[in-house]
Amino acid sequence: MDYAATTYVKPEVLEEMMPYFTQKFGNPSSFYGISRETKMAIDKARGQVAKALNCDMNEVYFTGGGSESDNWAIKGIASAHRKKGNHIITTKIEHHAVLHTCEYLEKNGFEVTYLPVGKDGKISLEYKENNNMIIARKIYNSDELNNVVYISSSEKIKSYTGDKTKFLGGGGLENPDGLKTIRLDNNDALGKKTCIAIELNVEIESFSNKKVSIILGAEENVDIATDVAYRYSNLQNCKTELQNVKNKWNELLGKVKVNTPYESLNIILNGWTMYQTISSRILGKTGFYQSGGAYGFRDQLQDAFSTRYIDSQILYNQILKHSRHQFIEGDVEHWWHDENDRGIRTRFSDDLLWLPYAVIKYINFTGDYEILNKKTTYLQGEELKENENEKYNKYISSNIEESIYEHCKKAIKRACNFGENGLPKIGIGDWNDGFSNIGTEGKGESVWLGFFLYIILKEFSKLIKQCKQEEIETSNWYENIAEKLKENLNENAWDGKWYKRAFADNGDIYGSMENEECKIDSIAQSWSVISGAGDIEKKESAMKSLENHLVDNENGLIKLLDPAFDKSKLEPGYIKSYIPGVRENGGQYTHAAVWSIIAEAILGDGNKAVEWYKMINPIEHSRTKKEANRYKVEPYVMPADIYGNQNLLGQGGWTWYTGSSGWYYTAGIEYILGLKIYHNVLSINPCIQKEWDGYSIQFKYKESIYNINVKNISKVCTGVKMVELNGIEIENKILLDGSGKIFNVEVKM
Repeated sequence: MDYAATTYVKPEVLEEMMPYFTQKFGNPSSFYGISRETKMAIDKARGQVAKALNCDMNEVYFTGGGSESDNWAIKGIASAHRKKGNHIITTKIEHHAVLHTCEYLEKNGFEVTYLPVGKDGKISLEYKENNNMIIARKIYNSDELNNVVYISSSEKIKSYTGDKTKFLGGGGLENPDGLKTIRLDNNDALGKKTCIAIELNVEIESFSNKKVSIILGAEENVDIATDVAYRYSNLQNCKTELQNVKNKWNELLGKVKVNTPYESLNIILNGWTMYQTISSRILGKTGFYQSGGAYGFRDQLQDAFSTRYIDSQILYNQILKHSRHQFIEGDVEHWWHDENDRGIRTRFSDDLLWLPYAVIKYINFTGDYEILNKKTTYLQGEELKENENEKYNKYISSNIEESIYEHCKKAIKRACNFGENGLPKIGIGDWNDGFSNIGTEGKGESVWLGFFLYIILKEFSKLIKQCKQEEIETSNWYENIAEKLKENLNENAWDGKWYKRAFADNGDIYGSMENEECKIDSIAQSWSVISGAGDIEKKESAMKSLENHLVDNENGLIKLLDPAFDKSKLEPGYIKSYIPGVRENGGQYTHAAVWSIIAEAILGDGNKAVEWYKMINPIEHSRTKKEANRYKVEPYVMPADIYGNQNLLGQGGWTWYTGSSGWYYTAGIEYILGLKIYHNVLSINPCIQKEWDGYSIQFKYKESIYNINVKNISKVCTGVKMVELNGIEIENKILLDGSGKIFNVEVKM
């Protein structure tokens, strides 16, 4: 009976052994008289075992336990038969007495193959000799797609490892121990920190080169994975596919090309920001620092805004997709996985409003009101209980199907839930998820959400008047709520020099000059301008306060709030778990930093808007070796954040997976360079630095090309004096024509 190294002694065995524990305890290998009786007892036992096994007594050996037996047997047999071959085959689920012994033998020149087993315990040869693949299967959540991930190569895989800790060893990423070994351990490291590393033998003739393909993938099953791996083990197929990918991206990203006085601006706008947005946000929904792969309701809708200039269909598709993740009651999933139809229902207050905001953006750009009549389903499921703030579950599609217009109405109606200051309730967070404790009791209010809701009410009211006259009462209701909301924002949320950020359940105020921490928060100031709800004098004062308190010109940062949360009595939520000056807690949260740039452009201060735009450009943080060593992250993609903490000052946070890339693109193309499209009508309204002589934009619309050349003759930030289309002076409104023509547009400021 095996009890994992704690096997008990059966009573009859104990009775038989007791004399040898207490009286006859002589060492059977010694020459003393006391040992003779012990030796005879062992010989007797050896004879009994030999008789039972039908073998010679000399073939029976006694050990101290099973582990010692395994060690002795494996090492002994391997050494004795080494000349006949040094290849040992075992399974990955053997006892450590076997596995550790095999690992020891590997270090001494033996080749060991560790075979995986299936859920039934039977051997499953997942290393496909014929297909040259290493395969990993999902055991849990097997109802999801892409249950098989794999690696393959055009060259034969000699060995592999999945053990990240062992592969890196003491050398770390710079000098991994795995690169110093003769052979990797063929271990999948199940239950440990995993990676995949493969060893290839590549023979290269003198004065020549050789190309090798490495195929990484995820597929529904092994058969599909095998087919893909086989296809791309052919190097020509790899070359063809790579060129196809390049052509596709060049075509897509080449829809808008700019040439400005700042080379760093040209580089980041001509491809990089849009590539980041589409590849990491729209398609991948993942990055090196956040690898969930989920759709975020607010996230992907915002990301899709910026794609309008290259493909408005992306935004259209996102609107329809996200509408299907709205519950019948009007709230939405905060995030979800398409693979298993599981998502999280929450009390976040802003998520649902991004749907009507996205619809507004789409219609204003395309003039396509028909999207309002497009019908989609809802989700259904148990509502959150009174004491529940979120619930992860598998929610099902309802049989109820309504128009996008009705979806938007439900979202707006549910969002019009106001507190005692006449502002929308914040729930467990608005745009800032880190404000997770402010409104858990159902009383807290969000100032930023008030500005956001205001612009949605105003703009959606306009849409209704333009295409749904039968809904004029709804339009008027929206207008009335918006005006009352504007009044409350400017009276109850004003703090003397800037706007407050939020009111907590317990009466604490966030973003007030009376606070020792979080005196000012940037997004309330920015959106007082973006929304149009701020009084003229107040929003100008608010933006001046933002500049004075949050813009760090020396270190190239625009902080989200200041001072950071640390030791005060304020308990906003998980934002306080970050050290002061990191991420949302007083660092630069780039998403919000871009909003401040858009606000300055709306106010017409091109000098400031361009200066700040250039300042947070990642390229500008890596121009010298010293700057790059401080910044530490990629200089060609937008970072989600930059640290303001003194010990980490200027270091970039996570990159790739951040909504700041799409907003940064929008800020540059639409608000600074002024390329605006409304109902398929193009206009140019720049907000640039006075010192600029001008700039140019090449804009591809369907099959046509618009070559736009802007000349800043008057040396101003804003103000277009003349527009010419193919040499003829026109109004600053150009009806887009996609028939394949070339249009030359000259703009004079």
